[in-house]
Formats: sequence, C-alpha cells, structure tokens
Amino acid sequence: MLELGGIIILGILAQWVAWKFKIPAILPLILIGLLVGPFAAEFLSEDGTKWIEPIWNGEEGLFPGQSLFYFVSLAISIILFEGGLTLKMGEIKNVGPVITKLITVGSIVTFFGGAIAAHFVFNLTWEISFLFSALIIVTGPTVITPILRNIPLKKDVSAVLKWEGILIDPIGALVAVLVFEFISVGTGGEFTKTALIEFGKIVLFGSTFGFTFAHALNLIINKKWVPHYLLNVFALASVLGVFILSDIFAHESGLLAVVVMGMVLGNSNSPYLKELLYFKESLSVLLISILFILLAANINMEDLLLIYNWNAVILFALVVFIIRPIGVFLSTNGSTLQLKEKLFISWVGPRGIVAAGIASLFGLTLADKGVVDAKYITPLVFMIVLGTVLLNATTARLFAKIVGVFLTKSGGILIIGASKVSRLLGHYLETHGRHVVLIDSNESNIRKAKELDLEAITTNIYSDTLMDNIELSDVGYLMALTGNSEINKYAINKFSKQFGENGSFRLVTTEEMLDENNNPKEGLFSKTDDFNSLSELTRRHPSIQEIDLIDKEHYEDLIKITNNDKDIIPLFIKDNEGELHIISSYNLDVDEIEEGCQLVYLGKPFDVEKV
Repeated sequence: MLELGGIIILGILAQWVAWKFKIPAILPLILIGLLVGPFAAEFLSEDGTKWIEPIWNGEEGLFPGQSLFYFVSLAISIILFEGGLTLKMGEIKNVGPVITKLITVGSIVTFFGGAIAAHFVFNLTWEISFLFSALIIVTGPTVITPILRNIPLKKDVSAVLKWEGILIDPIGALVAVLVFEFISVGTGGEFTKTALIEFGKIVLFGSTFGFTFAHALNLIINKKWVPHYLLNVFALASVLGVFILSDIFAHESGLLAVVVMGMVLGNSNSPYLKELLYFKESLSVLLISILFILLAANINMEDLLLIYNWNAVILFALVVFIIRPIGVFLSTNGSTLQLKEKLFISWVGPRGIVAAGIASLFGLTLADKGVVDAKYITPLVFMIVLGTVLLNATTARLFAKIVGVFLTKSGGILIIGASKVSRLLGHYLETHGRHVVLIDSNESNIRKAKELDLEAITTNIYSDTLMDNIELSDVGYLMALTGNSEINKYAINKFSKQFGENGSFRLVTTEEMLDENNNPKEGLFSKTDDFNSLSELTRRHPSIQEIDLIDKEHYEDLIKITNNDKDIIPLFIKDNEGELHIISSYNLDVDEIEEGCQLVYLGKPFDVEKV
C-alpha cells in the first residue's frame, strides 16, 4: 500500500514541480523513477533493494508476472488513443508545406538516419535499430510547450514547432507500432511468407477494428444512447474493449487499433469530442504520472551500464546535431524561413512521453520473447528523451538569442472578446502589421473573425489552455474588450504578466464612466466610453479613420472634441514610422507628437471646420 500510494503522490508532485518551474513533466517523473529504482538499489539501500520494485524475482513486487506488461499496455493504449484524437486531417492541409514536410520528409530522415546510426554505433540488429529510430520520431506538445512558453519568438517559428509536435505524435506512434509488430511476427529469425501474412493480419485487424468501432462509438454518442454522466467512462471502456478484442483476433494489433480509432473519432463531427478530450487529458496525466515512475524504477543498473559509454554520446550527438538538422533543412528548403529560424527549429527537438512509454512496453515485450538486442531499446530511448529535454530546457532561450530569433520586443496584441468592435479593431491592427489574436467562448463571433482572416481561438477565459499556447509568445499587449466588466478585470489580473508586459488595458465600466474621479490606470481609449458606447458607435459608423496631427497642442484639441462628440472615440496614435500606440483613458497626454503623426479613431470623419 505504501508503494502504490507513494507512486501516485510522487507522480502528482512531479507534475506540480514541472508546472511550477515550467519544464516538461517527463523530466522530473523519470528522474524520480530512477532515484527510487536503480539508484536507490545501488547507492541508498543497505540491502541493495529498490524503494519501489515493480517486479521482483519475476513473480513478486507490485506487478508480479505479466501484470506490469498488462498495465503498461492498457495505459499506453489510452495515451495513444488521446494522441489520435488530437490529429485533424484538415489541420495538416492548413498548417502549410513546411510542417507537412516536417512530419513526412523529416520523419523519413529520422527513421532511416536513426536506424543507420544505431546499427553502426551500437552494432544493433537492423530490426531493433529501425524500432529505435521509429520511437525517436515523435516530439510531442507536452515537451515542446513548457520549453518554449517563455521564449518570445516569431509566430511562424512557434507555429512550426507546435504543429510538428501535435501532428507527429500519433504518426510516429503508428510507425513505431508497425515496426514492432513486424518484428514480433518474425521473432524466429526469418521473415518468412507466414510471418508476412501474420503482419498483414495485424495491420488488417488493427485498422479495421479501429475504423469500425470509432464510427460505432460516434453513432452511440450522437444518438445519446448513453447518459451524459456515463459518456466519458463509456468511451474509456470502449477504447480498452477495442484494444483487447483486436488483440484477441490478431496478437499485438491492439495498439494499432486504438491509434486508428482515435484518429477516426478525432476527425468526426461529434459535438462531444472536446469533452472526451478533456477527460482523456486528465486521465492521461494520472496514468503518465504513475507509468513513468514505474517504468524508470523498473530499469536495472545493468540496463543503464549498457549505454554508459562513449557510444551513447556519439549516438546522441548524431541524432541531435546531424539527423535532426538534415530533416529540418530538407523540409524547409524553398520556404520563407530564414537561416537563423531553421537553425533554431533544428536545435529544438525534445522527445517525449509517447517515445519513452512505448519504448518501455516494446522493450519488455521483445526481451521477454528473447529478441536479440531488445534490452537496448528502453535505455537508449530514455537516454534520447532525457538528453534532448535537458538540452532544450536549459539552452533553448540562450540559443534563440545567439542565432537571433529571440524577439526583443513583443508587439503582438491579444484581444479578449471577438465582438464586432473587436473584429473591427483587430482587422485594422492586422492590416498595419501587428500580430493580433482574438479569443472568445462564442463560436459565432470566432467564425466571423476567421472570415476576416483574423487569428481567433474559441476558449473559455477561465481555463488554463491559453497559457500553454506557444504561438502567443510574441504577444506583449492585452486588450480586454468584452461587454462583461468582471471578465475584463479577470483577464487583466490573470494574463497581464504573460501577455501584457508592454501594456494591459480594459474598457472602463459603466460606473467608472459616470464617475469622473474613478478612472482606472488600465482604462482603454476613453474614460467616457464603455462597451455599450463602442458597440453603438460601431453600429452607426463601422469604420476607423485617421487624421494628420501637427503638434501636441493639435492632438489635445482633437481629444477635447472627442470628449464632447459621441460619434468619435480615439483609439491609437500612429507615429512617423507607422507604429501604433494604444491610447489609455488614464493618460491621454502623449509626449512625442510631431508633424506626420496621426490620430486613429473610430467613428465619423472629423468636421474639418472645427479642427
């Protein structure tokens, strides 16, 4: 009981440490597992036993006999199913040729390059070498996001790394599963006609079961044949059922079935898909926390000594400094990315949870079957995972500065709310060279924003998903423009440090607008105009105007006019270099006004005679 409770407590503690220090969770999880496992046995225990022993003498421990294998298999099936749910085929078409090439050409380079390197450096069999290379294809958003979260980068660079991690996870897992199954049917040493037929059965049953039961589950959910409170656990039971059933019909086909099932269901139009994803994410966090402490603790010191040599260093260097850059440069050839951006993308390629988890499962299985060199799979992949995560977590920010992709000024603007007012302002800012992102929980508003070619995200401001979006790393301004004053205030309090380092602004409330002495420091545009004023003016005069300024006195005269004219609301100052500066209701005085600057405002054109 102590060991089981300890694993869960240590796992959640590792997740908290990862969140607190903004590092990938897999790093503290594996390190804790190694500490309570092989390191404890070697250096800390007087009798040489591990503090947590998954298997002891084959038939004792937390998971005696085949229990650990079964638990790992079921846990990995759920994790892979969740990965499949995140893969949208439409997104592959929309993310651009660079990302498409990275998950195709880049994967091929890693697959063949990694296999050749492992074969000649460690003298592994070709079968095990290709399994190793298939396992290190994946990167994953869970390791990329924490590393890049606080590095200001151009949107294009962040987008490439984010989408590569999201899309390559299920693809890499699928390749690894296929290679593993090909090895499994040929464990006798010869890949005979019978072995190829068995491999064909695995692919056939895995893909067929996954495809069929995905549609069946989607039908059951959409027809509401399962009550809402059972929806998530019913989906979980279905995934485990498909994994087991497929494995009964064709041994080792279960993982392929759940990957295909996740991909098919993820590309359906089920209205409950987002809810399933939230549940699977929470479940995956718990499973990952338990799984990786167990798997790392299950490694023996002899396994680590297998790679305690210069060959491991050579293989790591080949994977990180040769194979990854070749894949990136081939994939980005002919793109608009600059050399410094290609170098940074080449540098950042941490391997993650899927690689380590599947490696342990496959290593256990193949070693149990007596496959030559199978004992190398787990320690080699763990070495690549830990090495790449440590390297990127400690050097990515510095390397970004060295190669020149680190943004010294975050000029992007995050707009909370995607109403007509926000869309009008966002479109103007976007056409003047600013990276603008609108967020709203109203899908209709988001759809209208996207029709204007604006970047818009459907999200709830009270969730934490926005904090993990690395594509917002160049955002330095925050504008809260919703009709709910409480949401606007909450947005300022929650997001100002991360997204508003250069300025956080919100609309004044109706109460503040009526009280001359209550003008908040973060007030936006005008202290006499709230959301209702902006919305009404946008309805009457849906256009943004510009007027040339002569000097500061001229600007102050115009501001006085806007205070008395409800058909004009000042928004920005455009300087001589075309840079836009947000006008604050708290500080309407602007120091640097010279001829050539412009006042940008919402509403009707100024009466020239009054000006």
